[in-house]
Amino acid sequence: MAEVKRGRGYVYSIQYHVVWCVKYRHKVLVGDIDTRLKEILHQIAEEHGFAIVQMESDSDHIHLLIDCTPQHSIPNMIKALKGVSARLLFKEFPQLKEKLGGGNLWNPSYFVATVSEHTEAQIKQYIQNQKGR
Repeated sequence: MAEVKRGRGYVYSIQYHVVWCVKYRHKVLVGDIDTRLKEILHQIAEEHGFAIVQMESDSDHIHLLIDCTPQHSIPNMIKALKGVSARLLFKEFPQLKEKLGGGNLWNPSYFVATVSEHTEAQIKQYIQNQKGR
């Protein structure tokens, strides 16, 4: 179960299951790109004060289990994760931009669902099983 935390005047436990896809579902999240993406996403989360509890990708999409505070808004977290990761991956892997026709790395949409103490274990298992589905 997610840890219950305390702020000034409030108690909370907030987790989200977030999924987004590579533009046109290109299968580019493999090898070094996949490894570096995960490092970058953890770094972004740390810099913005939230945590990625679980993460796994398949070659064309990524699943995250995010633990955050009430001050974090979903659109802002996702904007930071997608925007910074795309910029850094394009810089470090120029062939990625060529493979995507010079366009965007990520599809602009995403999926998000709240996670409860009843669904957390199921979602963690589902995310772990993403590789090679």
